[in-house]
Amino acid sequence: METIKSQEIRCCLYARKSSESDEKQALSIDSQVDEMLEQAKRDGVNITDIRRESHSAKSSGERPEFNRIIKDIRSGMFNSVLTWSPDRLSRNAGDLGSLVDLMDQGALIEIRTHGQVFTNSPNEKFLLMILGSQAKLENDNRSINVKRGLRSKCAMGIRPGQAPLGYLNDRISVQGEKQIYLDPERAPIIKEMFEKFAYQGYSGRMLLRWLSFEMNFTTRSGKRIVLSSIYNILANPYYCGKFEFPKRSGNWFKAKHESILTEEIFEEAQIQISRIPKSKPGTKEFSFTKIVRCGSCHSGITAEEKFKRFKNGTVRRYVYYHCTRGANRDCKEPYIREEDLLDQLLSILDKVSIDKIGAREKMQKEVERYQNLTYRMLGQDKADTVILPKVDLKNYAKHVLIEGTMQEKREILSYLKTKLYLKDQKISLVV
Repeated sequence: METIKSQEIRCCLYARKSSESDEKQALSIDSQVDEMLEQAKRDGVNITDIRRESHSAKSSGERPEFNRIIKDIRSGMFNSVLTWSPDRLSRNAGDLGSLVDLMDQGALIEIRTHGQVFTNSPNEKFLLMILGSQAKLENDNRSINVKRGLRSKCAMGIRPGQAPLGYLNDRISVQGEKQIYLDPERAPIIKEMFEKFAYQGYSGRMLLRWLSFEMNFTTRSGKRIVLSSIYNILANPYYCGKFEFPKRSGNWFKAKHESILTEEIFEEAQIQISRIPKSKPGTKEFSFTKIVRCGSCHSGITAEEKFKRFKNGTVRRYVYYHCTRGANRDCKEPYIREEDLLDQLLSILDKVSIDKIGAREKMQKEVERYQNLTYRMLGQDKADTVILPKVDLKNYAKHVLIEGTMQEKREILSYLKTKLYLKDQKISLVV
């Protein structure tokens, strides 16, 4: 083989920005290029191309520019590489082996760094492999130390990473330990969101409308929340004071931060999630689904509508409620018409005290809102002589159950603070 001096050196300058936390003082890519161009000029090295890269060198074969250099060396475009230090070329055994193989084949004559030159000699290749292996050892040790630190952090009840919506990360550490605290703006809304989903029969889309249009809820960056994010929140145990790290590892930790909700509410939300049918987009919802359960197998209750056309041309709509048979495919509970189900729910309201279910204050505000609207429609002030008839709160509740929106009906039934079961076409309450 010809000596280095007798061959034309075609050198590729390779600059890679390090992303390692302990190399924050390392030269930037542009600084590396400037320094190495000066070195090439001083040493009389012919630079035929400059390649820049920001990908990590931890894993083999994951750097596009480095892979191109290897390919170009094999094709004879380059026979020399100039880089800042050996760890810029490789921090893994695979890439290091590729460089040494090219030296053995005579395709790579030399590797130049800021302070050294490595040629195809046993001692210099051995030194190159030692320096490359040292970089890999540093990587491996760093990985072990990072994982140990994360486990230690989890054991103290602090989940690594950014806290989810409803919490805030305190950027100022206390005795070296950063704190996580409740977001006073979003935490109460998220708690109410769980309650609506767990106890009031709200679906994901209903929550989306409620958050977007009634609560004007946004993320920390000021963006509107999306449906997938709502379901991610509902499935996140972080809100009830526990977390798994890493995910799907089976390693659970008790969180140090203050919980937004109780485990009971969270578990109830998970039950509701498990009962969501795998239906097509746009499937219609009905007023009393997700509120009533099957009394035989404890599955959810679903509904379907039927239309009957009469000879005179009129069409009548019927809604039937029945067990989803999610827990028991052989459940024999019969169907019940919505009118019959509604009659039973109205009878239950007749038997329950408004004060007992804790709904008086809420209903009273709604009645006052209705009365204020009536005064304005009449062009009267409250101080005027027009006296509106007193509204009975129980009758108001029954009116909402008959004429209200789906959300209003479910909210009224949620005041019962008990579970409703349908068995043998009869509704029963279970505390």
